[in-house]
Amino acid sequence: MGYKIAVVGATGNVGREILNILAERQFPVDEIAALASRKSLGTEVTFGETTLTIKDLATFDFSGWDIALFAVGSTATKEYAPKAAKAGCVVIDNSSLYRYDPDVPLIVPEVNADAITGYSKKNIIANPNCSTAQMVVALKPLHDRARIKRVVVSTYQSVSGAGKDGMDELWDQTKSIYNPTDDKPAQKFTKQIAFNVIPHIDVFMEDGSTKEEWKMVAETKKIVDPKIKVTATCVRVPVFVGHSEAVNIEFEDFLDEDEARDILREAPGVMVIDKREDGGYVTPIECVGDFATFISRIRQDSTIENGLNLWCVSDNLRKGAALNAVQIAEVLGTRCLKKG
Repeated sequence: MGYKIAVVGATGNVGREILNILAERQFPVDEIAALASRKSLGTEVTFGETTLTIKDLATFDFSGWDIALFAVGSTATKEYAPKAAKAGCVVIDNSSLYRYDPDVPLIVPEVNADAITGYSKKNIIANPNCSTAQMVVALKPLHDRARIKRVVVSTYQSVSGAGKDGMDELWDQTKSIYNPTDDKPAQKFTKQIAFNVIPHIDVFMEDGSTKEEWKMVAETKKIVDPKIKVTATCVRVPVFVGHSEAVNIEFEDFLDEDEARDILREAPGVMVIDKREDGGYVTPIECVGDFATFISRIRQDSTIENGLNLWCVSDNLRKGAALNAVQIAEVLGTRCLKKG
């Protein structure tokens, strides 16, 4: 006996990836519905070898459905997630709407799976920001060993984090560079993204940080430990898929780089590729389509007493979004709903 699953936003990058991963991981599905806005009615998407026709989210009845994986923006989520939850369908939400709600668990299964029992307060579970998800997978096993005091992270985030429009803009601008008569000014991003980097993701806040940077701070505290101090600089780079992060960690206790490497090799969801030679590290183009969070460049930071540096790379459409949502559904099924 399997689950009745609804994928909301099934025509978008993340929604399509959720369908792919549900099929790849052979999630126990009895029935599946692909939902989107009315303008997408009739569009077809694939689930394994099955073709699904998009249904209208606005008129869909969630009664009798077990899990709804939401991959739409906060506005649509705010309207439809409570309706699904009220109908008895557990919502796993990929937007930022519920992440900071104390009554909604924010889950990365490798890190804080036990918190999932809190879903029953609102029948909603939040999926973290893509840049946070991959970082905390690496931080948690190190924190368990040596207690993290402070994290300084600089991100190199791909344009797929801004959706299909972001990917199209990079593609079109890159082509236009070689065609002087085909100018493609910035629309999705604040400046040209082709052959450029932009130190600005999401809106600016009063203290000068961006919302993306604030998310990494707040979510790391909620998922791992509220005592950890985090400072972030988030940068958009001309890469289609795959987020990268340079992470500097200060611990309460000394942690040798060799021990850290061994700990991370044994950590769930982590793959260590760390050879001190040309190409002995992972770049975003190599992580696309993979489930793992890759860690490279592990080394001692000699400028502080108990410090390490590392390089963290992951497919943001997978671990940063769709994969993590499906993993949440797997934990929910195993620990709480117990079907399939």
